[in-house]
Amino acid sequence: MTLELASRMAGLKASEIREILKLTQREAVISFAGGLPAVETFPAEDILSVSAEVLTKYGTKALQYSPTEGFPALRDAIAGRMNRNLGTRVQNQEILVTSGSQQGLELTGKLMLDDGDVVLCESPTYLGAISAFNAFQPRFVEVATDDDGLVVEDLERCLKEIERVKFVYVVPDFQNPSGRTWSLERRQGVMELIRRFEVPIIEDCPYAEVRFEGNFIPPLKSMEGQEWVVFLGTFSKIFCPGMRIGWLAAAPDLYKKYVLAKQGADLHTSTLGQMQLAAYLEKFDIEKNIEGIIDLYRARRDTMLDTMTEEFPPGVSWTHPQGGMFLWVHLPEGMNAAELLVDCLKEDVAFVPGAPFFPNGGHENTLRMNFSFSNPEKVKEGVKRMAKVLRKAMENR
Repeated sequence: MTLELASRMAGLKASEIREILKLTQREAVISFAGGLPAVETFPAEDILSVSAEVLTKYGTKALQYSPTEGFPALRDAIAGRMNRNLGTRVQNQEILVTSGSQQGLELTGKLMLDDGDVVLCESPTYLGAISAFNAFQPRFVEVATDDDGLVVEDLERCLKEIERVKFVYVVPDFQNPSGRTWSLERRQGVMELIRRFEVPIIEDCPYAEVRFEGNFIPPLKSMEGQEWVVFLGTFSKIFCPGMRIGWLAAAPDLYKKYVLAKQGADLHTSTLGQMQLAAYLEKFDIEKNIEGIIDLYRARRDTMLDTMTEEFPPGVSWTHPQGGMFLWVHLPEGMNAAELLVDCLKEDVAFVPGAPFFPNGGHENTLRMNFSFSNPEKVKEGVKRMAKVLRKAMENR
């Protein structure tokens, strides 16, 4: 059967992360590949409790279509948590409930990108964003990044020299994939440029509340010029990903366009799921649940970092994330992480090669490791298996 598809489909390919996950389903494999939250943190019994309450209270309304913007009580709760925990000043009418924050990325591409438009992004950047935006055939320009975040001088150069820049896409807190966090000074510098050049910035913020150490750093959405910031949030990392509930916060005029785009995509996010989450937030203490997540992930991160220090050979370096779910590894120049993965899978351990996180290619000597999913014993064993493969590969170079 031969079909003539839209030309934009020619540039789309399967997510490398999702394909790798298929290879890690065997029970013997210790996977540092997927960005999976720990199942121990999912409040299943509490969700069961509020599910019964929602169906008793709302009956068939919980099973009916609902407004595109989202369940009002949930929008109120989201705006309240953002303002209390992140220092923003958003109103509930600026909150659009989405089917995961990934939908916020897709809607952004749909609203803002024509063929050949430019997306400025960190280098590396989130692979899911590359996939979401690629459908609209933009040109990605990678802005230089260091341990403090986006390099302000390089961003200014790009904004001055490059035409058709539609927006800047960033993950300032515990970035996926690098684990890095922007300093306050970098955030202020970037926002000064955003105001001066009047270009939107998409602040993807799934990990900010999962901080293990260091001081809270306010998001871009809380700073002067916040009307240029589209904030993407999600409950996937602080509650449970299977519900697929995220949100975006945008200035009123742009917000209206996002609502129209979502109407064309899925009409609305699950009514039942939104009501369940709103009831959970009212009845239970999600902040206490997040504290448990932080304690769990901190211990797993520490185990991974300590074991890497003990076992990885000289010449390999990595980041030290202060929160989130990932760390980033640099192999010696000339090594290829994709080739290393093949050998690691033979030892029943997996990670994600770093090259796909660079939209313009290169950087084959990098890789991403997730520490949130596996318990400390498996983390230690998995790192030892990786170290064994690494030592052999470096000896054979």
